[in-house]
Amino acid sequence: MGFLDAIFARSKPKEPNLDDLFAVPPAALTLEARTGLRPTGVGAVAFREVEGGAFDRAEEEARALISADPNTDVSQVNDGFGYTWQVVSQDVPSAPDLVTSLHAVNAALEAQGFGPMLLCSVVYFRAESSPRTLALVYLYKRGTFYPFVQAGQHRRDEAFELQMRGILDEDLPVEKELSKWSPLWDAPGMDR
Repeated sequence: MGFLDAIFARSKPKEPNLDDLFAVPPAALTLEARTGLRPTGVGAVAFREVEGGAFDRAEEEARALISADPNTDVSQVNDGFGYTWQVVSQDVPSAPDLVTSLHAVNAALEAQGFGPMLLCSVVYFRAESSPRTLALVYLYKRGTFYPFVQAGQHRRDEAFELQMRGILDEDLPVEKELSKWSPLWDAPGMDR
């Protein structure tokens, strides 16, 4: 932080650290204990669509790492907005294993120089008593998390998201600027 930044009370955003994803399993335990929300066994990594041999190799490397687990499947979805999603699904939900798979996708892309293309990683949660899905979103470029709950066609449950922020703030670096809490309308994996 520079001298003028200190005077004007500006701060630098937290740098991305893929290892922050490993804080999700303890946060999952907190969510389950306090709200009944459990991991659905589905997560995703979103990145800007890219073409080329190096990118294909990085993507194949990530798929190979993930598919080594017989409990895990990976699929790719293009969302029509210029982003590709690697969707990781588990037969038996395990937050630590899911996070490890998501980390593998991110790390493979980052290692090949595609870190700037990464948008976010998402882990989905749902309570047995509710059809509502909570997306726990990791913003790659900010190194922070935020909750997203889609309540209908282009509607979100902001009150519930704020309630979840209070719970998640105990375990995760939650994004302080609410304007950065972008909606992920109908994101791949949200409905599973």
